Amino acid sequence: MAKIQLKGASKVYEKDGTPVVDDIHLEIEDGEFVVLLGPSGCGKTTTLRMIAGLEKLTSGELLFDGRLMNDVPGDQRNVGMVFQNYALYPHMTVFDNLSFGMRSRGIGRVEARRRVGEVAGILDLDDLLGRRPRQLSGGQRQRVALGRALVRDPVVFLMDEPLSNLDSNLREQTRLELARLHARLGITTIYVTHDQNEALTLADRVVVMEGGHVRQVDEPSVVYSAPSDTFVARFIGSPGMNLWPLSGPDAGDSVERGDGIQLPQGFLEAIDEFPPGGMMLGVRPEDLTTEVERGSAQFACRVELQEHLGSHVHLHAKLGTSGGGERLVSRLAPDSRHKAGAQLVLGALPESLHLFDLGTGRRISTSTPVPRTGSSTRLSDPERLTLPNPATDFAADGIVVG
Repeated sequence: MAKIQLKGASKVYEKDGTPVVDDIHLEIEDGEFVVLLGPSGCGKTTTLRMIAGLEKLTSGELLFDGRLMNDVPGDQRNVGMVFQNYALYPHMTVFDNLSFGMRSRGIGRVEARRRVGEVAGILDLDDLLGRRPRQLSGGQRQRVALGRALVRDPVVFLMDEPLSNLDSNLREQTRLELARLHARLGITTIYVTHDQNEALTLADRVVVMEGGHVRQVDEPSVVYSAPSDTFVARFIGSPGMNLWPLSGPDAGDSVERGDGIQLPQGFLEAIDEFPPGGMMLGVRPEDLTTEVERGSAQFACRVELQEHLGSHVHLHAKLGTSGGGERLVSRLAPDSRHKAGAQLVLGALPESLHLFDLGTGRRISTSTPVPRTGSSTRLSDPERLTLPNPATDFAADGIVVG
């Protein structure tokens, strides 16, 4: 096993001089499962290839257990790599695919057979050793690719979107197998994906990347519940976080924003410092509810459409009673029924709200937890929910925005 360190690691291709990976600082602990997550072109695969020795660092340092690896050839780094396309030899049996790398490194036949047998038992490949890749299913080929990396007895396990070619059911099943495999073997693992479900379910820590930069490194629950900036907030979650710009006076005791948003009284008092350029308010779709509690933030909107997705509904709306404001998405129960054009009030508890610096996009910290105000009694006045006059109806419970 190994501890991996990237210190100011960068990769620049000579064609246009644009950094693909720009000044990455990252430490991966011995035995940790770390997922590099981000959209296509963010630099995650290039980072993996630098660790594998398939790409040279333009600048910075790569260390394995404190040993500088910049000039160590890839075949001497003792890493096991699984590629997106499996890269199996079609004319070889499963046994030969698993043992080929060992034979080419001079490992004896008896030792190679022992290692193949051990890995085949771990991955349930014993009955497939005589078959060729064309005789295997996608999931079986994936396990052979994993096995070929494991027989090296690597100190680091590198995976480049290994499940992307599998159907959804098989992807979920293989994800569980990977989690069990890591729990059993404890090999330091670095896994690249653009699929946040894979990242959040597999990782000890998630490295969110964008434009060659690391935007956040945290446990999955923290990346979801406390995104470091607006990019992470939008990227993590399905759908991503709703974000709307706010602008406030220097005093910071009220907020002005287009119609439809009411913030709870006292919500802004926990902010350490108001950014001069204004703020962004964020709330996740799943934190919005039609059962509005007193003391909640309230969002008056007009429904545009509903998407019925089996276990839940995505409700698309526009803020404001006229439906002329910015877009809002909420994730509601599957039995929710709201027709296009209907007026609606959605609520979100204060602790589920997020604030970001409008200029930098960075998360705004607060000195104390956001206070809950008012009672937890649910609103029951039917006229309140049909929004005859949101300015007067909302004013008693908090700050009216707009």
